[in-house]
Amino acid sequence: MSAKRFIHDDFLLQTKSARTLYHEFARDLPIIDYHCHLPVRQVAEDHRFRNMAEIWLAGDHYKWRAMRANAVPERFCTGDASDWEKFLKWAETVPATLGNPLYHWTHLELNRPFGIGDRLLNPGSAQEVWERCNALLAQPDFSARGIMRRMNVVLVCTTDDPTDSLEYHKAIAADRSFKVKVLPTWRPDKGMAVESAQGFNAWVDKLAAAADMDVRDFDSYLAALRKRHEEFHRAGCRLSDHGLETAYADDYTDAEIRALFGKLRSGRAATAEEVGKFKSAMLIEFGIMDAEKGWTQQFHFGALRNVNSRMMGQLGPDTGFDTVGDFTIARPLARMLDRLDRQNKLARTILYNLNPADNAVLATMAGNFQGGETRGKLQFGSGWWFLDQKDGMEQQLRALANFGLLSRFVGMTTDSRSFLSYTRHEYFRRVLCNLLGRDMENGELPEDMALVGGMVRDISHDNAARYFGFDL
Repeated sequence: MSAKRFIHDDFLLQTKSARTLYHEFARDLPIIDYHCHLPVRQVAEDHRFRNMAEIWLAGDHYKWRAMRANAVPERFCTGDASDWEKFLKWAETVPATLGNPLYHWTHLELNRPFGIGDRLLNPGSAQEVWERCNALLAQPDFSARGIMRRMNVVLVCTTDDPTDSLEYHKAIAADRSFKVKVLPTWRPDKGMAVESAQGFNAWVDKLAAAADMDVRDFDSYLAALRKRHEEFHRAGCRLSDHGLETAYADDYTDAEIRALFGKLRSGRAATAEEVGKFKSAMLIEFGIMDAEKGWTQQFHFGALRNVNSRMMGQLGPDTGFDTVGDFTIARPLARMLDRLDRQNKLARTILYNLNPADNAVLATMAGNFQGGETRGKLQFGSGWWFLDQKDGMEQQLRALANFGLLSRFVGMTTDSRSFLSYTRHEYFRRVLCNLLGRDMENGELPEDMALVGGMVRDISHDNAARYFGFDL
């Protein structure tokens, strides 16, 4: 089968209604990518990629996991093999990914922006694909910014530590020649990571330097965080993000947290009970900061990280050795949200799960705290990480439709470090239109193209534009 028949205009669109929904209401909408991990320096400097290995394989633990499963030696994933050798090993692995979303993503990304739709990637086509793509990457309009323009991106929110200088965000904002908004996102996970007193203290010292103030006690710690929070706000930040195993809502007193902070700063280790109390306290403090600024807080729950200790020691974190966790989430999440709600400090909130068993938990949890002036104030977030594939997306959409208001959903994000991942928005839009189109033809939704198409347009773009209050 040729790639031209595989990735075509109606890819994944199995009914006439689905095709109409996609082509008339979703296909040409701009992309708002409100959660990603793009290296903002590369945007600021309009980075030029030397070849496909750099832009496509470096840092991509999805591909590395597939290559390892295909018995590819580690030197071709993260090691000292040449860029061409790494690309060839990926091309050799691609045919083995049939049934994995990587097969879809690979050919979607070759099709856009590179225009390669006339062949599948395999060992026989690798050399030609390598040369064609590299020739395009050598052109100025295939730089980091050029690719963003080509993919019709209007806004991205990166993921940034509170100690970050934000110099690259400020440089991008000052450059009137680049129309894509690139905003920071507040990711304060290290500000509550007290499992290691040494690691926590090193981070607090960085925070003190970034805020240009002494951090002597818990009150000055919060003051430094608030100062940085304000700096992020001035730089355009309107979202926070937390990557957590589960929610934390242990009972604590202010006196306990102040004493614990002093204990940590003296270099003494916290007990497991104290760790839980500190995380619980900080989630409330961070939530209050976000509510007072009118931000949206995001919670990514459920990743069990770095489970292969041998490879963790060899390569470090974020190299493809994380898995879906099975943490208890409902009760602590309910308590955490309720604590903020009782104080009238519950910000707009997006809840993401990595374990599909938690779909109904988060979809129904969001319904407990709706209200006010914001439609869909609490969101059940898009399929994330291991779930951002066709089945995972459909299950998330069905759960949201069954337990909430699908029509108010703020849609897809890439959650990616790659400038080639914007086709995940296309992928999501195709899945969404196929799902709704099938329901229309089954008689489960009315054959009212304006009604259903309007919802498709909202989910694909308009809801996010309204929900976050971005100035577009």
